[in-house]
Amino acid sequence: MEHYLWGTPATLRELLCELVSWDSRTLTEGENTFAPKLESKLNELEYFQYNPDKIALHDAGLGRQAVTALYKHPEATETIVLLSHFDTVWTEEYGVLEPFAIYPEMLTKMLSEPKHNADLPEAARIDLETGNYLFGRGTMDMKMGLALHMQLIEKASVEKWPINLLLTTVPDEEVNSAGMRAAVIELVRIREEQGLTYKLFLNSEPSFSQSPTDIEEYIYSGTIGKIMPAALFYGKETHVGEPLKGMTANYIASFLTQRMEWNELFRETDLGETTPLPVSLQQKDLKLQYSTQTPYRAVALYNVFLFKRTAAEVMDLFERVASEAMDACNDRYKLICNREQVTGVGEVKVLRYEQLLEYAVQKLGFEEIERLKQETLDNADWDDREKSLRIVDNLMIQCQELAPATVLLYAPPYYPAVNSSNDPIVKQSIELMKETAGKLGNKIGQMHYFNGICDLSYFNYDDDANGWTAFESNTPVWGDTYSIPFTEMSQLRAPVLNVGPFGKDAHQRTERLHVDSAFVEMPVMLETLVKSMYIVNGKLETV
Repeated sequence: MEHYLWGTPATLRELLCELVSWDSRTLTEGENTFAPKLESKLNELEYFQYNPDKIALHDAGLGRQAVTALYKHPEATETIVLLSHFDTVWTEEYGVLEPFAIYPEMLTKMLSEPKHNADLPEAARIDLETGNYLFGRGTMDMKMGLALHMQLIEKASVEKWPINLLLTTVPDEEVNSAGMRAAVIELVRIREEQGLTYKLFLNSEPSFSQSPTDIEEYIYSGTIGKIMPAALFYGKETHVGEPLKGMTANYIASFLTQRMEWNELFRETDLGETTPLPVSLQQKDLKLQYSTQTPYRAVALYNVFLFKRTAAEVMDLFERVASEAMDACNDRYKLICNREQVTGVGEVKVLRYEQLLEYAVQKLGFEEIERLKQETLDNADWDDREKSLRIVDNLMIQCQELAPATVLLYAPPYYPAVNSSNDPIVKQSIELMKETAGKLGNKIGQMHYFNGICDLSYFNYDDDANGWTAFESNTPVWGDTYSIPFTEMSQLRAPVLNVGPFGKDAHQRTERLHVDSAFVEMPVMLETLVKSMYIVNGKLETV
């Protein structure tokens, strides 16, 4: 009889709780130490004790590492890549229970106590009382997916499944996807070195609800894209006692933000699904302290979801909306100037970052521009978004003759959309998953685009028109602190699929995992899916 470390619902649950207890909030020391801990855990499997070279850690920046673990059948080339991330969002919303947020068994028990139970939303309280949910940060999003993949690797290695499995788990999915962007390059290298053929990229992000009251479970044949157009608004400073001698950046910004929020021009529809409308993610002026000088520099970030559009198409649309907004701003400003009988400070122009950069280089020289950029890049307190905005700000300060102006740019991160709904393997797999769920007394639906944003975005990149170059040329930190391996992404050609456990309230203090889905149903479904990849004429293929 074969011995399995994680072969039962109970031992799988123990594995999950151990993974969750390894605090790995994004950009913490715990995220840095998670990969070595996971390597040690995987080395408990006999297969990796005999094949230590099949586990590797890969640099993902800032002390973080991605992990790959390859189970390789001696005669197989076809390979399923098992994708997950191990970082989590932070935990301050747990309040007094924050110390227990990464201890699911203890947290779930404590939430049952009257002093904590009363604070729970009704839906969470009802779920808690059923006893079929496990609460805690990372239980749903997405350490359960990693635990399931570890179980698959173990079973495949013990039972010698005639197909290769490449577990790939990464840090930083929740912020910039630095882990997956680094892993993409490694996956291309591993494929060549090991002689692999990638057959499927299988993620196990949890099933996300489509509305606040939705409780249906889903599998996903693609993932939504996300891009972040941004703007720097540069007006003209003045004293508040002489307001018409200047133009506040806040005034300029208000015209664009009103036109970007919920603008249906950015909405896409594909395969019966629709992207959420755009919203602003940040708007602020850059005035560092209070004074009676008016704020003349401001910035804004806007979230845009994608199905089919490229970065070039979104930038064209963003420029169109910005031009219309600035026309309205200028028209309104002229009316005010006429009413007050003043000349005004001029019309607000619209520039792309690439145009500003070209102008600044001609004026100041390449070396001076690089020095100005480096001053910003060296600021460890600023993330990639802030650095992007501050680089533009520094250039405009040196080129104030262009003001008043609105400068358009992109800020990281960028997630291209990907979809495999029409792929024959995916179609067959979805029908198999529905059938398997039915046998388990469950029902699942299909969504064509995972709506939670995930690392599957970095596979199957297809852009014959090179629309990505608009992102490169308008992202100030491109090539310095942020880049995307578009070339390698286009080389990773295989269908994508997301099959993961059911849970609720990701990124909330009531994040919870459905116990039966995670520990009983999903192991059967994933094993059935993987085995279907090497079943021929009803029998296991012996390659």
